[in-house]
Amino acid sequence: MPSVASLAEFRRAVSGFRVTDLPVAIEPAARAAVQRSVDESGLLLLGEIHGVAENPLLIRALLAELGLSGLALEWPAELAPVVSAFLAGQPLAEHWLLWPGDGRITAGHLAVLRDRAAAGPLRLTLFDGPIRAGASWSERDAAMAARVLAGTGPGTLVVAGNAHTPVRPTELGVPMGTLLAQRRPAVAEIRIRYAGGGYYNAGPRRFGAPGRPGRAPELSLRDGRLILELPSATEAVVPQRPLDFPAAPHPDAAGQ
Repeated sequence: MPSVASLAEFRRAVSGFRVTDLPVAIEPAARAAVQRSVDESGLLLLGEIHGVAENPLLIRALLAELGLSGLALEWPAELAPVVSAFLAGQPLAEHWLLWPGDGRITAGHLAVLRDRAAAGPLRLTLFDGPIRAGASWSERDAAMAARVLAGTGPGTLVVAGNAHTPVRPTELGVPMGTLLAQRRPAVAEIRIRYAGGGYYNAGPRRFGAPGRPGRAPELSLRDGRLILELPSATEAVVPQRPLDFPAAPHPDAAGQ
């Protein structure tokens, strides 16, 4: 059941998601690098490919392992009242922005958010939002960076598609991570590397290899880059409703 099209189905998928510990092995050099990012910039970036069921469990593991109480997600800011009410114990409410199907929002994310909110204070920021018609890719990232800087406090994990988290410009333009690094020079990016398996981004998709189940994720520092290796990825349950035009994968699905 990689996608669901009704609120009742999505609620059941959220309730049925097993929030379990996903231990992450962290090499000493990597731990020092992420701690420096948190201590000196207040932020730590995590670049994901949307639509992987394990993504929210990795987020949960990093929050717990690093003692972080802030989380910022590349979700529409207009969803904040819906998510806040859900975390306060109300049933998940209907909202049209829940249903794009690009894998940013999954059943696992909402289950993990509820778990973290129940465990203690959780400062949640949703930093995507409307921009002017015709705005460029870099302008959208600039708007997201501004929302992160304005809406988060110290000790925040900032999670976005991995096209948005690099701390240097790319062929796409100037990513959010680069703009954050200009304001907070010590900020570091962790990039999730998916060894194999599948994910859901506007439809079922596959990584190049079958994956290696049974191995634990590992965070390491390689040639100055923080890499979080996920040995095996599985498709997330994603809310998606039919569109009037063919669905296209979110651009963050390309590359690792």
